[in-house]
Formats: sequence, structure tokens, C-alpha cells
Amino acid sequence: MNENLASESDNKERDQERYNKNLDNTGQYLSFSLGNEEYGVDILRVQEIRSWEPVSRIPNVPLYEKGVVNLRGSIVPIIDLRERFKLKSADYTLLTVVVVLQTGDSKKIRTMGVVVDSVSDVISVDFDKIQNAPDFGTKISNEFINGLVSVNERMVMLLDVDKLLKLDDLDQSEFNQ
Repeated sequence: MNENLASESDNKERDQERYNKNLDNTGQYLSFSLGNEEYGVDILRVQEIRSWEPVSRIPNVPLYEKGVVNLRGSIVPIIDLRERFKLKSADYTLLTVVVVLQTGDSKKIRTMGVVVDSVSDVISVDFDKIQNAPDFGTKISNEFINGLVSVNERMVMLLDVDKLLKLDDLDQSEFNQ
């Protein structure tokens, strides 16, 4: 009888190891749509999802930078991903949402909102199933795409949040020298 308990214990340990290994090789992504295309961002970068609300415009910024909102005392820039990706514009609807994302390192964390048509769901992605973004040459930029993955027969483009949220910053110290 003790042999059966030991064997059962060994099986549970192997199952747990296999489960932990599978967890180490997967990530979760928030998927959302822009037109007919589906995109995903690392769920660990998502701070919150908010309904669309009017923003305060900032002069002399690119058109895709819609403005800023006050998020519990913090000023958060809002970027329209349709315009950032040079997609056909669409009216904001009741489904239009702002996904608030965080990026940065231990020195500086940046919070920004991205306007998307609608949020789909949270998907689990096996890292081994992620394919590299195709190289379309110089005319089409895929700089924001980490890879592509097929989920339930739909193609999801996984975005690089760090590159996506890096705006063209000018270091003022360069001009002061």
C-alpha cells in the first residue's frame, strides 16, 4: 500500500512539474481590434481599460496623439492606434475604449492610453507558437510587432509596448550645450 502512495505522489510531482513548465512557456495577452485586424499586448503591461472620454488637446503634437486625460491625479497622454498605424479612421462608438498601458524601466515608468475599436479578450499564448513578423521591405513598417500568433483560427499581431509607447522625445540637454 505504501508503494501505491509513493507512486501516486511521484505522478503528482511529475504533473506539477509539467504544469509549471507549461506556465513558464506561455504568456497572457489582452486582445483588441482595430478595424478587421486583431492585436494583442502583454497583459502585465495593462493598467486598466477605460471607456472613451474627450481629451484635452495639446498643440503641436502629431495627429495620432489625441491629447491628455487626468487619471486619478496623473496626466496620461492618449494615442489613437488607428492613426498611429495609418489605418482608415473611424468614428468613436460606445465600444471604443482606451487601454492604459505602462512601459519603462526601474528609472522611469511611462503610462499612456491607446484608443482601440474594442477589446476582445485575454488570450494565453504559447511562446513557441509565436511567429516572426514578415518583412515587407522598407515601404511597410512592422517595428511595433513582436510577432504573430494564430488563436482559434484568427491571426493576432502581438505588439511591442515599449516601442509602441516610445514617442519621439527630444532631449533638451542636447540643445543647452
